[in-house]
Amino acid sequence: MTAASACDDSLLQTLRAALEPHGLFLRGTVNFASGEAAPQLKGGEPAASVLLVGNIGSSLWEPFSRWRAGEPDHGGSDPLDNWSKQVIRPVAERLGATAYFPSDPPWQPFQRWAMDAEGLKSSPLGILIHPHYGLWHGYRGALGFDRPLPSTSEVAAGHPCDVCAEKPCISACPSSALALGVFDVERCRAHLRTGAKACLGHGCLSRDACPVGRDHRYPIEQLRFHMVALSL
Repeated sequence: MTAASACDDSLLQTLRAALEPHGLFLRGTVNFASGEAAPQLKGGEPAASVLLVGNIGSSLWEPFSRWRAGEPDHGGSDPLDNWSKQVIRPVAERLGATAYFPSDPPWQPFQRWAMDAEGLKSSPLGILIHPHYGLWHGYRGALGFDRPLPSTSEVAAGHPCDVCAEKPCISACPSSALALGVFDVERCRAHLRTGAKACLGHGCLSRDACPVGRDHRYPIEQLRFHMVALSL
């Protein structure tokens, strides 16, 4: 092992240890070729790599809920985004990295990065589907570095939706927001604003209908949180 690879391994170990108490994981690595579009680092130069950070199943829910309960404003208007920044930014600063978040401009292509890093593809709901975690995962941020870094994830060998003949996610939607094979966000939100008790009380029925990764399904409180956020 070279000195550089030993240093990189130490960096990844440090990152994993810092993220684990918060229920977050390194979800993949994207290394950018020379001239390829890449996000800017704090110094203004293009990043050589980004490491994706996210949750698997309900891994973040308990740490996030504890934090939120202790906040005077219950986490503000965007509590999950605010919590993610409070957790990830100090880790980035400690390691000399630049932090990026899905909620912050300039908007970074998180879905494309995840597709490149983990070989994932989009489901009819627009959520990237993972062969093990199904639709029960997410990306909370990314860290940019000035050098290429080793892979931190297994690349998916296939796309679960390609072998799913029945497509139960489409027929399960009470608002027909997936009727055209593409998630109609506004149609979904309009349905939620009518008070849709089944969706708001138990989570997205289409998401729940997917048979992939059911062991990683979110708990009911987390499902309700996401549905209320979507209805706003």
